Parts: sequence; C-alpha cells; structure tokens
Amino acid sequence: MTLLDLQITERRVVAQGIVSLELRDPQRRPLPAFTAGAHIDVHITPVITRQYSLCNAPTDTDRYVLGILLEPNSRGGSAAMHQRFAQGDTITVGTPRNLFALAPARRTLLFAGGIGITPMLSMAEALWQTHEDFELIYCARSARHAAFLDQLTVAPYAARTRLHLDDGAPEQRLQMDRLAQEDPAGTHLYVCGPKGFIEHVCQAARAHGWPEAHLHVEHFSAVSAASGQAFCVEIASTGQRIEIGPQASITSALERHGVCIPVSCEQGICGTCVTRVVSGDIEHRDSFLTASERSRGDQITPCCSRGRGTLVLDL
Repeated sequence: MTLLDLQITERRVVAQGIVSLELRDPQRRPLPAFTAGAHIDVHITPVITRQYSLCNAPTDTDRYVLGILLEPNSRGGSAAMHQRFAQGDTITVGTPRNLFALAPARRTLLFAGGIGITPMLSMAEALWQTHEDFELIYCARSARHAAFLDQLTVAPYAARTRLHLDDGAPEQRLQMDRLAQEDPAGTHLYVCGPKGFIEHVCQAARAHGWPEAHLHVEHFSAVSAASGQAFCVEIASTGQRIEIGPQASITSALERHGVCIPVSCEQGICGTCVTRVVSGDIEHRDSFLTASERSRGDQITPCCSRGRGTLVLDL
C-alpha cells in the first residue's frame, strides 16, 4: 500500500467529543483522488491503524478532511487522534479506498447517526454537484453532539437536510414510517452510525418492502468480539493445525506460529483480513460481510470471528 505523509493544516472541534482534521500535502501537491464514501487508513503509531471516512467533496483535489469521535473505550486510536496530533503535525495515511460507494439511483436517502455523518457529507456533496435527487437525514443526541452542523446549515443542499435531535420536541424526532412514502424500486438507502441506529433504519426499510440490494450500510464499531470456546484452525496448504484459545483471535494465534494475515482495524470492520474458508463452521462476529456472504460460509474475518471444531483456511 502506498503511504502518504501529510500535514495537518487545520484542527477544529466540530461537536462535543468530535474533532475535524484537514490534511494536505506539505508541498501542496494534489492528493490521490477519491469517491464519495471512501475512507483512508491512518497510521497512528507503528502498531495502531484506524480507518476514517473522508467527509469533504471528492472534487477537492488537494485535501482530505476527517471527523474523529473520541470513543469512551478507546484502545489507543481515537484517544491518540484527539490528544497527540495538533495543527502543523505530520501524519501518515494510506491512499483512499471505498467500500461504501454510491450506486446509480433515481433517488438517494442518506441516514446518518452521530459520527456516521462523516461519509454522508462527502456523498451529499457528490450528489449535489451531479444534480441528483437526494435527502440527508441526520440524527444526533443534541445540537452539541451534531458534528459539522455549522457546515450543514450553510451548505447548498441545506434544504435537503433533515436534522432530528433526541433532546428536541417529539414532533421533530425521526419517524421511519416516512419510508412508506418512498419508492423502494427506484431509491437507494445508505445508513451509517451506531449499531442500534443502523438496525432501526434497516428493519423499517425491510418492513416497507425495500430490497436488500438497495440497502447500504457502513459500521463504525464492530459486533462484540468477546471470548468463546477454543477451536482449531488448519492451514490448507501445509496441513498445520493451530489451536485458537478462548481469549485469542485467529490472526494473533496464527502470527505466533509464523502465519501472518494482513490486518488493519482488528475489529471486523474494514475487510483487510478477509480469508477464504475451505471447510468448517464459522461464528461470524464482524460488521463487514453481508448476510449473503455469511450464508455461503466461505469467508471469514479472522481478526474477530471464530470457528467451531476445526476451521480449514485457504492459506
């Protein structure tokens, strides 16, 4: 992967517990292009890499803008981003990747919960600039917790933005019955935010007949990867068998035995470590694979998911 050493040219607080970082090339050269919904890997330390969505317009060729929530149970990622990096510092990032791209549609609905607004900002900018029919629905605990609210109120698409606050009047809170008024056949729905918010939106969409192919989801936190029962992984190419203890991940156990699988988020979110499964029973704990991909039983995210009995991996 190509790595870029970029300068933090602006750091500002955009909501309670959320900072925005603007990154540019030190010589102000153009940056690798990206599309709406893309993210970059941020190399916070030699051993900590985290993914953050790009939240500026894809037509911005000279900067990347990130929004970073300080997680209460941070394992070093968001805490370091908030505490260690200041305006003027240099930070190492990867080139943009997109696992949450916009699909062609007659109409697009963007649902953002909390920090889930970050990829939606880039999407809204792209849809506005290409004169597409869309609406942005943003839900937050309060105005203090709504990131980039100052930007949204003056955006050219402000009239297409709906803000719903948990501490606001009951009549302004999100009502998912509105989906009954949409045409699922011609509309695509994108949702990003906390797990409960995503489930709420998707369940309502399914109840109103939305096809799965028109529902697009991006998680910012993984399903709990709590410990489980011990099981065995077999390396298909060598027959080597490695026991995975109740507290160990597949990737960490294999690495101790000289079998290295590339990892990044280590939370089952980014898809970097997805590995083909030859045989065995998988206990999926990721937020990356779709329901259809899980049902096939031929892929696993070994950074967090587990197996039962013996799992044979195509390694």
